[in-house]
Amino acid sequence: MNEIRTRLAEAGLKVTPQRVAVLEAVILLKNHPSAEGVIDFIREHHPNIATATVYKILDALVENNLIKRVKTERGIMRYDAVMESHHHLYCSDSERIEDYSDNDLTILLNDYFKKKEIPGFRVEDIKLHIIGKFTKQK
Repeated sequence: MNEIRTRLAEAGLKVTPQRVAVLEAVILLKNHPSAEGVIDFIREHHPNIATATVYKILDALVENNLIKRVKTERGIMRYDAVMESHHHLYCSDSERIEDYSDNDLTILLNDYFKKKEIPGFRVEDIKLHIIGKFTKQK
Protein backbone atom coordinates (compact mmCIF):
# COMPACT_ATOMS: atom_id res chain seq x y z
CA MET A 1 0.00 0.00 0.00
CA ASN A 2 2.84 2.39 0.81
CA GLU A 3 4.47 1.56 -2.53
CA ILE A 4 1.28 2.53 -4.34
CA ARG A 5 1.08 5.82 -2.44
CA THR A 6 4.73 6.52 -3.25
CA ARG A 7 4.24 5.77 -6.96
CA LEU A 8 1.26 8.14 -7.12
CA ALA A 9 3.10 10.91 -5.29
CA GLU A 10 6.24 10.52 -7.41
CA ALA A 11 4.08 10.84 -10.53
CA GLY A 12 2.78 14.15 -9.18
CA LEU A 13 -0.72 12.87 -8.52
CA LYS A 14 -2.65 13.63 -5.37
CA VAL A 15 -2.83 10.47 -3.28
CA THR A 16 -6.52 9.74 -2.84
CA PRO A 17 -8.21 6.56 -1.58
CA GLN A 18 -9.85 6.16 -5.00
CA ARG A 19 -6.55 6.35 -6.90
CA VAL A 20 -4.90 3.97 -4.46
CA ALA A 21 -7.78 1.51 -4.85
CA VAL A 22 -7.73 1.57 -8.68
CA LEU A 23 -3.95 1.21 -8.96
CA GLU A 24 -4.06 -1.54 -6.35
CA ALA A 25 -6.73 -3.35 -8.38
CA VAL A 26 -4.66 -3.32 -11.57
CA ILE A 27 -1.60 -4.56 -9.67
CA LEU A 28 -3.39 -7.27 -7.69
CA LEU A 29 -5.41 -8.63 -10.60
CA LYS A 30 -2.18 -9.40 -12.53
CA ASN A 31 -4.23 -10.51 -15.54
CA HIS A 32 -4.14 -7.35 -17.63
CA PRO A 33 -7.70 -6.49 -16.55
CA SER A 34 -10.16 -4.58 -18.67
CA ALA A 35 -11.81 -1.50 -17.20
CA GLU A 36 -14.80 -3.73 -16.41
CA GLY A 37 -12.53 -6.16 -14.55
CA VAL A 38 -11.16 -3.29 -12.47
CA ILE A 39 -14.69 -2.02 -11.82
CA ASP A 40 -15.82 -5.48 -10.67
CA PHE A 41 -12.86 -5.63 -8.27
CA ILE A 42 -13.61 -2.11 -7.01
CA ARG A 43 -17.31 -2.88 -6.48
CA GLU A 44 -16.37 -5.87 -4.35
CA HIS A 45 -13.67 -4.15 -2.28
CA HIS A 46 -14.60 -0.43 -2.43
CA PRO A 47 -18.32 -0.19 -3.32
CA ASN A 48 -18.48 3.58 -2.76
CA ILE A 49 -16.23 4.39 -5.75
CA ALA A 50 -18.28 5.35 -8.81
CA THR A 51 -17.77 3.68 -12.19
CA ALA A 52 -17.03 7.03 -13.90
CA THR A 53 -14.35 7.70 -11.27
CA VAL A 54 -12.63 4.40 -12.09
CA TYR A 55 -12.51 5.30 -15.82
CA LYS A 56 -11.10 8.77 -15.04
CA ILE A 57 -8.48 7.32 -12.72
CA LEU A 58 -7.43 4.67 -15.26
CA ASP A 59 -6.91 7.45 -17.83
CA ALA A 60 -4.91 9.52 -15.33
CA LEU A 61 -2.74 6.52 -14.40
CA VAL A 62 -1.97 5.89 -18.07
CA GLU A 63 -1.24 9.58 -18.73
CA ASN A 64 1.17 9.62 -15.79
CA ASN A 65 2.96 6.40 -16.84
CA LEU A 66 1.85 4.35 -13.85
CA ILE A 67 0.09 1.75 -15.98
CA LYS A 68 -0.06 0.96 -19.71
CA ARG A 69 -2.90 0.17 -22.04
CA VAL A 70 -2.81 -3.15 -23.90
CA LYS A 71 -5.27 -3.58 -26.75
CA THR A 72 -6.49 -7.08 -27.58
CA GLU A 73 -7.10 -8.39 -31.08
CA ARG A 74 -10.82 -7.93 -30.48
CA GLY A 75 -10.29 -4.27 -29.64
CA ILE A 76 -10.79 -4.57 -25.89
CA MET A 77 -8.60 -2.23 -23.87
CA ARG A 78 -6.76 -3.89 -21.00
CA TYR A 79 -4.36 -2.46 -18.42
CA ASP A 80 -0.87 -3.51 -17.36
CA ALA A 81 0.88 -2.39 -14.17
CA VAL A 82 4.28 -3.81 -15.21
CA MET A 83 6.21 -0.83 -16.50
CA GLU A 84 9.48 -2.59 -17.23
CA SER A 85 10.09 -3.42 -20.89
CA HIS A 86 8.36 -6.66 -21.87
CA HIS A 87 6.23 -8.24 -24.55
CA HIS A 88 2.87 -10.03 -24.42
CA LEU A 89 1.60 -13.48 -25.24
CA TYR A 90 -2.02 -13.20 -26.36
CA CYS A 91 -4.27 -16.26 -26.58
CA SER A 92 -6.64 -15.88 -29.52
CA ASP A 93 -9.11 -18.35 -27.95
CA SER A 94 -9.38 -17.08 -24.40
CA GLU A 95 -8.02 -13.51 -24.75
CA ARG A 96 -5.66 -14.33 -21.88
CA ILE A 97 -2.61 -12.07 -21.89
CA GLU A 98 0.65 -12.98 -20.18
CA ASP A 99 3.83 -11.00 -19.87
CA TYR A 100 6.78 -12.33 -21.86
CA SER A 101 10.32 -11.14 -21.19
CA ASP A 102 13.16 -12.06 -23.49
CA ASN A 103 16.16 -9.76 -23.36
CA ASP A 104 17.69 -11.21 -26.55
CA LEU A 105 14.47 -10.53 -28.46
CA THR A 106 14.25 -6.99 -27.13
CA ILE A 107 17.85 -6.27 -28.14
CA LEU A 108 17.26 -7.80 -31.59
CA LEU A 109 14.17 -5.64 -32.19
CA ASN A 110 15.82 -2.46 -30.90
CA ASP A 111 18.95 -3.03 -33.01
CA TYR A 112 16.87 -3.74 -36.10
CA PHE A 113 14.91 -0.50 -35.84
CA LYS A 114 18.02 1.54 -35.03
CA LYS A 115 19.47 0.42 -38.38
CA LYS A 116 16.24 0.43 -40.37
CA GLU A 117 14.59 3.81 -40.69
CA ILE A 118 10.89 4.12 -41.33
CA PRO A 119 10.34 7.25 -43.43
CA GLY A 120 8.33 9.88 -41.59
CA PHE A 121 8.20 7.87 -38.36
CA ARG A 122 10.29 7.94 -35.17
CA VAL A 123 10.25 4.71 -33.12
CA GLU A 124 9.82 5.43 -29.40
CA ASP A 125 9.25 1.94 -28.05
CA ILE A 126 8.75 -1.58 -29.33
CA LYS A 127 6.34 -4.04 -27.76
CA LEU A 128 5.77 -7.35 -29.45
CA HIS A 129 2.28 -8.81 -29.19
CA ILE A 130 2.66 -12.52 -29.88
CA ILE A 131 -0.64 -14.11 -30.88
CA GLY A 132 -1.26 -17.82 -30.47
CA LYS A 133 -2.91 -20.37 -28.28
CA PHE A 134 -1.77 -21.59 -24.90
CA THR A 135 -1.35 -25.35 -25.03
CA LYS A 136 -1.36 -25.81 -21.25
CA GLN A 137 -3.37 -24.01 -18.61
CA LYS A 138 -1.47 -22.77 -15.60
